[in-house]
Order: sequence, then C-alpha cells, then structure tokens
Amino acid sequence: VQLQASGGGSVQTGDSLRLSCAASGRSITNYLMGWFRQAPGTEREFLAASSRNGGSTSYADSVRGRFTISKDKTKNLVYLQMNNLQPEDTAIYYCAATQKVWSSRSIASHYEYWGQGTLVTVSS
Repeated sequence: VQLQASGGGSVQTGDSLRLSCAASGRSITNYLMGWFRQAPGTEREFLAASSRNGGSTSYADSVRGRFTISKDKTKNLVYLQMNNLQPEDTAIYYCAATQKVWSSRSIASHYEYWGQGTLVTVSS
C-alpha cells in the first residue's frame, strides 16, 4: 500500500485542522492505521490508531480529547481531526499502516508503510 498525507498548514492557537491520508494499492480495511508526528530534534511520537474495521481506536494521552482518528472505507481515506491546536503540536505529521497484529499500536517500528508527512505549524 502507498500512503500520502495531506492537509497540513499554518494555523493559530486554538484552531482546528483535518489531516487526510490517502491509501492506494490496497484497502485500508487490511491495515491497522496510525498517525504519528515528529518535531525537530525529537523522536517520532504516536498520536492515534484505528483498527482494520475502524471499530477500535487508540490515542496518546497528549492528544486524547482533542484529536480524532477516523476511516472512510469507501474513499480509502484515514483522517486525523485536530482541535484546539497548541504551539507544541507543531511537527511533521505522518500516517502509517501495518498488516501485522501487535499487542501495542503505539510503536513506530511496528508499522511497515509510511506516508511522506505533512507539516503543521501552530503559532501563538
């Protein structure tokens, strides 16, 4: 599967953005899908994951209640709705996919497929 993330941009504190991850080659229902981000000088950080059928989601404590992951199976898209953005949310955001079954969804090395990243900048 090939993944392409889009929807990043420059926003103000408190604004919202919706990121999209377009999958091609195979249906997203074959994959656990995740969103990660990476700020300069930091390691890639898990944000959210959605199970193959979208019925189960997981979130990092840092974004729970502000970010929502969802899937549109008909369009083969995965979204990350981000609300009440803060300057510390500034990073490159990546979508990822894995065909394997893991006990943990939050480890970046568990995902075989990655999109190219989209930059989100939040100004105060």
